[in-house]
Amino acid sequence: MISRLRGTLAEASFTEALVDCAGVGYSVFIPICTYDKLPKPGEEVTLHTVLVVREDDMSLYGFATKRELKIFNLLNMVNGIGAKTALNILSSMNIPSFCQAILSADVKSLKKINGVGPKSAERMIVELRDKIRDIDPSAEFAAGGASSAVIDRNTEDAIMALEKLGFQRIKIQKCVVEVANSLPEKERSVENIIRHSLQSLNKG
Repeated sequence: MISRLRGTLAEASFTEALVDCAGVGYSVFIPICTYDKLPKPGEEVTLHTVLVVREDDMSLYGFATKRELKIFNLLNMVNGIGAKTALNILSSMNIPSFCQAILSADVKSLKKINGVGPKSAERMIVELRDKIRDIDPSAEFAAGGASSAVIDRNTEDAIMALEKLGFQRIKIQKCVVEVANSLPEKERSVENIIRHSLQSLNKG
């Protein structure tokens, strides 16, 4: 397993980098977020890498940060999302925006990405929501901060309560998140979120 490359950046494009390591050139597929962090050709570069092996292909993928690599690996585990699509997702959305889209069940934004349809977007939300929360949200998520974490927990509890009432999660998530965000911070209790969400759902 090739988990890291350190060498001289020979050349790079928006999608690929060539790294010279002691005379051996490694061709590495990269997302745009990694390309933006690359040094000039001729300078030393370090990439966190993963070798993806398929029946008819072996490709090396590289990332400037461990967080980019972790998101890529999580995406690659989602049914129907291959390595190429995972790389395209990282190139199409920055990490904070992607994480927010997952946490807020923003199917509309996710399905705009080439290679991601409505069903793939819904699978990503369902399979990655809890895992995304573990990637240090306070450091990079747009919703970082102690008060946001409380809101997220209350919103999650409200969604679970509505599920027990018979609502399908994928249909209520966006509504509940929008309701929570529309309430003043002091009024974002689980009870208030549920009450206002029910009013909105019943109107529909």
